[in-house]
Amino acid sequence: MEVRPGYKQTEAGVIPLEWEPRGLLSTVSIASGQVDPRKEPYKSMTLVAPDHIESGTGKLLAMRTAVEQGAISGKYLFGAGDIVYSKIRPYLRKAVLVEFAGLCSADMYPLRPVEGVVSGYVLPVLLGHRFSKYAESVSVRSGMPKINRVELSDFCFAVPPRHEQQAIAAALSDVDALLAGLDRLIAKKRDIKQAAMQQLLTGQTRLPGFQGEWEIKRLEELADIDPENLGAATAPDYSFKYISLEDVDFGVLRACSEQVFGSAPSRARRRLRPGDVLVSTVRPNLKSHLLFDLTDSDWVCSTGFSAVRAKRNQSHPGYLFAHFFAHGVSRQIETLLTGSNYPAINSADVRRLELPAPAYAEQAAIATVLSDMDAELTALEARRDKTRALKQGMMQELLTGRTRLV
Repeated sequence: MEVRPGYKQTEAGVIPLEWEPRGLLSTVSIASGQVDPRKEPYKSMTLVAPDHIESGTGKLLAMRTAVEQGAISGKYLFGAGDIVYSKIRPYLRKAVLVEFAGLCSADMYPLRPVEGVVSGYVLPVLLGHRFSKYAESVSVRSGMPKINRVELSDFCFAVPPRHEQQAIAAALSDVDALLAGLDRLIAKKRDIKQAAMQQLLTGQTRLPGFQGEWEIKRLEELADIDPENLGAATAPDYSFKYISLEDVDFGVLRACSEQVFGSAPSRARRRLRPGDVLVSTVRPNLKSHLLFDLTDSDWVCSTGFSAVRAKRNQSHPGYLFAHFFAHGVSRQIETLLTGSNYPAINSADVRRLELPAPAYAEQAAIATVLSDMDAELTALEARRDKTRALKQGMMQELLTGRTRLV
């Protein structure tokens, strides 16, 4: 294969002439020796474990001291500027650049860059696709997948001069800052929406132009529950798109499957219409509910849902749907689950759920306000996901030298 001018072929791939291929453990050292987290000053230090790090992002999710976590076994020390990398289940891609001194569990490696190597350059290498695939391939053994020091040493990657490492690290750090800002904004918008739901769905705050008393009604007064259940007489060749519990995640339809009634799962029973609210009756505390609004085909859902169909001009689907994420209905469901060995409710339970009901026009107005908030959140989440994808592309370009910053 012909190599373009200014580049060379190496064991780390085609890289710029000024860069050099190096084994990972020639760029970082691994701390050795453990300390007792029951003694000072160690017990007052932050202890980082694999579950404290977000998968694939380099983000630290929790900071708790060793004594707060009840640590008793030996831990490794790390310093500010080190990278803490989880050696177990490497496919989870858990690594973080720390800005403080602390402890990490024995399931992690504290990696300290040697002279001339920049932490902010090594971290994206460890989080990148190439290293992750390598770590997965060498960690497949019986029991817990794990990567050891020898395997780390055998990994080779491209290392540019220090000033170029710094430029690459700064560029990727800027994207991380943008992502962190989007995460904070999304969290704030979610909190605002939750507060708005609490106020609007209980009548504590009324939208302009609406008056009149609200009534507490059972859901069966406002909607038909499971109005179209497919029976045994359904034609075996009847085809439809099928929604299972696993296909829904907190109000979002993530997947579906094409089914024919004769060979469909026995749970495929409830035929759907646009505007139906799918209420998860199995593990309802996970809130795998859905406001169904698709018209492209015949759709059927699992009996793990109750299909709630709003009565015309009496209740609004969006208003009913919002209540399944609000405190009032959630508390009723939690009460039904208390003491149960299996976290489930049934259609009769769904019928008896109670919620405050204003006139239809006010329900529709409340649903519109909450829908607009959802649309804003969806747009922000799409922007964040696009930014994450762009960062992955940047990493691929910058860490191989295909795109140069200096």
